[in-house]
Amino acid sequence: MNFLMRVGWSRDESSKKRDSLENSWESTESKSSMRVQVQNPEHRIFSAATLKTLESLSKLPGIGPKSAERIIQFLLMNKDSVGRELIESLEGMVEKVGPCQICFHFTEEPICSICLDERRNPRLLCVVEFARDISVIEKTGSFRGRYHVLNGRLAPLNRVGPDQLTLEALNSRIEEGIIEEVILATSPTLEGDGTALFISNMLLGKGIRVTKLARGLASGSSLDLANPQMLADALEGRRLI
Repeated sequence: MNFLMRVGWSRDESSKKRDSLENSWESTESKSSMRVQVQNPEHRIFSAATLKTLESLSKLPGIGPKSAERIIQFLLMNKDSVGRELIESLEGMVEKVGPCQICFHFTEEPICSICLDERRNPRLLCVVEFARDISVIEKTGSFRGRYHVLNGRLAPLNRVGPDQLTLEALNSRIEEGIIEEVILATSPTLEGDGTALFISNMLLGKGIRVTKLARGLASGSSLDLANPQMLADALEGRRLI
């Protein structure tokens, strides 16, 4: 005999009880969800101006919502000093700074100081993906040529093709006949290597020496800390001593 029948509980009663419990849970979850939405709406925590600033800061690379909120709190607590100074600096940068007409590096003048520096070798050109890469190379103090900024890298999946980069301007600089060597300083990634390969093919038959940055072991590191790709690059880029 079924246990429910022995205790005097029919199948219909069991089904009704189960449906009642399910409805009770759904009602509880719905009320809980509504309570969370009512207690934590962003428009009640922040003013409209603050919320707009929060959303703008969150779009910056490396800054998430929490970091943006801390920055806003700091600026509001120091708005008479740091806040207003930051606003003036940003307005000046947006209005005055733009791409160099030759290399596309950021500058306040039509032509940047690197392109105007006569002490640099005009026959040596280093091609980088972004303007920030120039500062990294300049800190080494080992390069005295000039630069060309691509403003990105080829990424077909992201719909970034040759037309979105400054390749036409690069080809025009090559056609001037002054540049003898082009150093491709693209990132060691699939997209970076693809961009370097595209440029090297573009420069075929122009009498230009095309090189790329060496890869491999970092100075001061040991072999047991290197991954297989680093060792493969180091072996491929070996040189005489």
